[in-house]
Amino acid sequence: MPPSQLKRLKVSLREQGIVGPQKSKKEKKRSSGKDGAERAARRNAALTNIRDSFNPFEIKAAKPEKFESTSLQKANAKNGKTMMGRPGVTKSMGEETRRKTLLPELQKRNKAGGIIDRRIGENDPNMSLEDKMMERFTREKSRKKGAGLFDLEDDEDQEEVQLTHMGRALELEGEQDDFDAGSLSGGSDDEGRPRRLKRRRDSDDGTELTDEEGEDAPERKKSKAEVMKEVIAKSKFHKYERQQAKEDDDDLREKLDADMHDVLSLLRGVKKPHSLPIADGTEGALGTMNPERMALMSNADKARAEKEYDKRLFEMKLDRRAAPTTRTKTGEEKAKEEAEKLKKLEEKRMKRMRGEEVSSDEEDEQPKGNVEAQGDEDVFPDDAAEFGLQDLHTNLRPPGVDDEDDFVIDDDLVASGSEMDEEDVPSGSEVESSDEEDQEPQINEEEEEDEFVRGILGKSDEEKAQEKAQNAKKALETQASKLSYTYPCPQSHEELVDVLKGVSVVDTPVVVQRIRALYHPQLSAENKEKMANFCGALVDHISFLALQKPAPSLATVETLIRHLHSLSRTFPLDVAKAFRSHLQEMLGVSTISPGDLVIFTAIGTIYPTSDHFHQVVTPAITIMARWLGLTTPQTPQELVTGAYVGTLCLKYQALSKRYIPELVRFTTLALKHRSTPPDITNTYLNNLTTMADYWSATPAFTEVFTPMALAAVNALGTKAGRRAAQHLSIQLANARQRRRPQELHHWRPQPIKSSVPKFEEGFNPDKHYDPDMERREAAKLKAEYRREKKGAMRELRKDASFIGREKLREKKERDSAYEAKYKRLVAEIQGEEGAEKNAYEREKKARKGGRR
Repeated sequence: MPPSQLKRLKVSLREQGIVGPQKSKKEKKRSSGKDGAERAARRNAALTNIRDSFNPFEIKAAKPEKFESTSLQKANAKNGKTMMGRPGVTKSMGEETRRKTLLPELQKRNKAGGIIDRRIGENDPNMSLEDKMMERFTREKSRKKGAGLFDLEDDEDQEEVQLTHMGRALELEGEQDDFDAGSLSGGSDDEGRPRRLKRRRDSDDGTELTDEEGEDAPERKKSKAEVMKEVIAKSKFHKYERQQAKEDDDDLREKLDADMHDVLSLLRGVKKPHSLPIADGTEGALGTMNPERMALMSNADKARAEKEYDKRLFEMKLDRRAAPTTRTKTGEEKAKEEAEKLKKLEEKRMKRMRGEEVSSDEEDEQPKGNVEAQGDEDVFPDDAAEFGLQDLHTNLRPPGVDDEDDFVIDDDLVASGSEMDEEDVPSGSEVESSDEEDQEPQINEEEEEDEFVRGILGKSDEEKAQEKAQNAKKALETQASKLSYTYPCPQSHEELVDVLKGVSVVDTPVVVQRIRALYHPQLSAENKEKMANFCGALVDHISFLALQKPAPSLATVETLIRHLHSLSRTFPLDVAKAFRSHLQEMLGVSTISPGDLVIFTAIGTIYPTSDHFHQVVTPAITIMARWLGLTTPQTPQELVTGAYVGTLCLKYQALSKRYIPELVRFTTLALKHRSTPPDITNTYLNNLTTMADYWSATPAFTEVFTPMALAAVNALGTKAGRRAAQHLSIQLANARQRRRPQELHHWRPQPIKSSVPKFEEGFNPDKHYDPDMERREAAKLKAEYRREKKGAMRELRKDASFIGREKLREKKERDSAYEAKYKRLVAEIQGEEGAEKNAYEREKKARKGGRR
């Protein structure tokens, strides 16, 4: 068992010779000589060492290295001893420093004012009174009065050491005696005193001196009061000039108003009748005057005139200022802007196709001066002009149409913003277009109305007259005149079917157009919800029409799809939900109906199909790919459906060109089928050549089309088959030429580059030897930054701890003072109450004794 602390202390004191047997008087006398001071110093050092050894927290060794190493520098550094520190001493020194610096700042916080003693030697306890006086006198004498203008060295000293007495500066140089010899003269200066006082007052007020004094005296700088007086005088003078000019303009305006009636009479060719003379002679004095102004001057009906003036002033405030127009641009500038615009739109489309995020600033980018919001309703301008279609401004109505209710299907019927054309679906040709969301033309608020309801909401008289004159004959032949002009807004597909009872399928678009015009969201707040439900009913109806016998015309379905496209800009969420509900129903069945094909066609027309992911397009292409992958063509119906679905898939991938393996499989099986009609076979061949054009740049193009597709085309033996086979052969040959197999290099083997290792003579494992100077300096700077940051954070934590302790100490002092004061007051009150109680008892006893 180790010895106790007391035993260890006794042993240490005995070993150091501090305690032990008593010395004799001779030894004490001998030790009290010259060696007494040294012995006392050695004794104190021994006690200090013993005290430190028994307090392990007083001395702290430095942090050891993570990896031990040996070097010449370490061996020679401080004899190889470990760095030792004294945390207690360091902490006490930091505490004392904070009491001197941080505590005064804490006490002066949120306080203004104070006295700063800048007297020489007042804060220096080592200076005697004579030294202070001598230093002050030396500073004052060394100050140069009237020093140079650019002497910057003595400015601060002048401010700091200037001596004062009774609030006035002491001037040791240029001293003058208070004695005035002139006062002993026999003459009296009473006469001159008022003159000097007057002159002094005049100079104080800013007035000029006499001419003689002004000529002799140098020009003095104007005071602030004089400058402000001149500014005020100039301002009043300019204001008076403006008032005079305004009065002259008013007089000229009155004269023009008086002559205006004569000028208008001459312009109209009617002579103005002579006005009757005025009895009070006002005409002779003022001439002909505006009656309203005359009534106002004669104080007649003044209240009405003021009311009219306020009304006109309010109308002038509400008048909109004319917006500045853009300058006329040259053809080169227009072409450059158009090219930049198309480039930006293509970049955003490519971002969406790759699945990258498009910032909200790019999506919502629109000219500020051309598009304005209409209340709470979102208005989406038509983007026909962006895709090469005819603009709304120049798109005149076709012959025979007097209103937007009676429209015909033109070449631009396909909805703008789509990436496919419904009319060309069976043909397999490409169409160049872009996304609807990123291409919005710059049109004004009045031109943002939907193209189907602009005629209902109002048109110019000139256009109506021109169209009626040109198309009067064909307008009589329209069937829309037989239909009703008002219909209820259907909220479901059943209600829409009830509304369309007795209406031919050809007139369905007219009815839909009139419903949209009657229940436009801008006409009523309730129409927005009604039209949102009507969108879902219309989506159900286009699928319903495809299932009817006989099938409706393609033009009717296309017109209804265009209605849906226009509604999707105003109600995008409702239209998307309706389409997704149909797609959800398709997941549960293994066949595709004609109504489903119409749904797929409408989706490809309305939404952008090149996006990496779309809430409506992606499920649609997934369902079509699933049907192509799980279906083997056996019946003519399946062959026709597969040809149409394949064409739709290619139209969906016209821009993104994504690979669809199910389409290649189904097309190959359909070409191998013996009972495929010739026209359907040609459609499959067109689809196959389009696939080859789309995917010729893919690395696996040869493996995809060589085994089955090329063999199936060669087996047909028809003219179209030979042409398609030749096209595929050319594409495959080009793909093989572009493919470069792996091979060894054609030069001799190069030896691996090696370098002789670099040896450092004074190597130190604690240092980093980086050959790159910039990287080495950057590493040093980073290390210094981390070290300083850690030190600053450590000091801030210590400061916060110190502030907390000081606040706690102040709070305890306040609480103790409050408690002492409280106890003192309570004791005084209790003493007073006790004295009063004793007095009352004595008086009570005295009264009782008196009664006896």
